[in-house]
Amino acid sequence: MTYRETNISVSLASSLLVMGYFLINWTQMYQEQGLNSATIFRLWAIVIVATIVLNILGNILTSIVLSIAHAIKTQSDKEPRFVEDERDKLIGLKGSKAAYIAFSIGVFLSMLAFVFGQPALVMFSLIIFFSIAAEIVGDILQLSFYRRGV
Repeated sequence: MTYRETNISVSLASSLLVMGYFLINWTQMYQEQGLNSATIFRLWAIVIVATIVLNILGNILTSIVLSIAHAIKTQSDKEPRFVEDERDKLIGLKGSKAAYIAFSIGVFLSMLAFVFGQPALVMFSLIIFFSIAAEIVGDILQLSFYRRGV
């Protein structure tokens, strides 16, 4: 697995963890007490901060582990050069495009939910959900492009 694939896998794993946490807590909250603005705002804050922190920490730890593995494998104290070429940039752009399209569709569906009578908290919760889902879609697509060799 290349350096970029490893970083994308870590980002995907952290996004899946955050998505699971969000869905479990949101459904539990919705079934037990309905959507209370104070608790839903707290959940949104936790999810947004957790997404940022997990992605940053995951990428930093991945870089450290990969550098250590490279030093052990090559028996060298030189820092590894993880170069991003045109193929990596193209795959990243294709993943970003897919994530953008998924998020745009999600925002549209969220607004439709609001138009059809759902509370504003449901609409904003759906926007948070689709933002995480779009990141997952982009990461999965990037991994599939790397596996196919596009």
